[in-house]
Amino acid sequence: MSKSAEVKQGTNLAAIGARSIPEFEGVHDVWPRGERLRAVREAATAYKARFKQQGQIRAVKSVDIAAAPYPVNYAFHDAVSVPTLPLISMINRMIVVQYDDWNGTARTLVFEPTMPDGSAEAPFYSNLQKLMDRIPGSKLAEKIMLKYYNEPSDVLRQLGLAPEDIDFCTFDHLHVQDPRMILGSTEVIEGESEPRQPLFGDAKMLVHSRELATLQSLHPMQWAWYVDGGLGGVDPDKFATFDGDIELGPGIALLWTPGHTDGNHSLVINTPDGVWVSSENGISLDNWQPELSKIPGVKRYHEQFGREICPNANTLEDSLDQYDSMIKEKTLADPCQSDPRWLQILPSTEMVPWKRFWPVVPTYLHGGIEYGTITAGSR
Repeated sequence: MSKSAEVKQGTNLAAIGARSIPEFEGVHDVWPRGERLRAVREAATAYKARFKQQGQIRAVKSVDIAAAPYPVNYAFHDAVSVPTLPLISMINRMIVVQYDDWNGTARTLVFEPTMPDGSAEAPFYSNLQKLMDRIPGSKLAEKIMLKYYNEPSDVLRQLGLAPEDIDFCTFDHLHVQDPRMILGSTEVIEGESEPRQPLFGDAKMLVHSRELATLQSLHPMQWAWYVDGGLGGVDPDKFATFDGDIELGPGIALLWTPGHTDGNHSLVINTPDGVWVSSENGISLDNWQPELSKIPGVKRYHEQFGREICPNANTLEDSLDQYDSMIKEKTLADPCQSDPRWLQILPSTEMVPWKRFWPVVPTYLHGGIEYGTITAGSR
């Protein structure tokens, strides 16, 4: 990053009460790749010690949004070794975090406020729907795969929050997300009668600059997973962009974890039970800890290839980077209180434990997260 870019980044971060993380500067540029992995692991170890000393968040709570179908082969990098249903379901959860920023201002962040109607616009899901419609018994299959729990606005009401209570929203990446449905638009979305209003008032969307740039200019290999036109009519000032790794305040950080997408980032929070990490680099703990997995083939994948992780591999924009990023996440996460063999990694979209998908079910399931009490008016 040039000196002028560093100054601009610092100015942008100061405006939202955030700051960059020096431990990770330059680690993603280390060469050769084996040395890069070592540098990422060492930087994550060093940062974790400082991160935990800085403090904890005020409160956090996750709420289920919807369950949707997903190909098994993508979920575990073709590792599953037994005949099974070609699709499993995974649940998206919206996570609300309250914290103090580095200026001492109380903040509320919404992580993964997925709008199911927007996700359906992505070519992958629209094509999948057309395929399912042609299959005998497709309505039954759809009933098995799909389940709707809450809209993001419902979640706010359940937690006693109003749109104006939200300072920031963010997604770990923008696959199957339509920013117009979150940030509002001056244009009318196809099939609707009037422009969308912002879901969270004047809240800004935190987004890595590379992720936003991807949505602005899609490559054919990325096209199926993004909502083309999702930026139409959106006020550019509604985005708060950043580069690299940032910490929003004591006990909360957004770590750049490229590979699944160029601009993927992971939510990291410090709680009374230690550090939790959330992203979609995996859809179950089996992805991060394949050596403990009971899903047929996943442990063998770990043993056969000598890999510490088994990635969620729908878009391998850079499989080596995704590997390094998952090691970064594993290094930051603390052991689970109820079973220390497992890490406190909560997939932002988590595979369901429904018996109808056996044996492709999570070996260990967190199922959500909650600490402290979410309060209104903290902003």
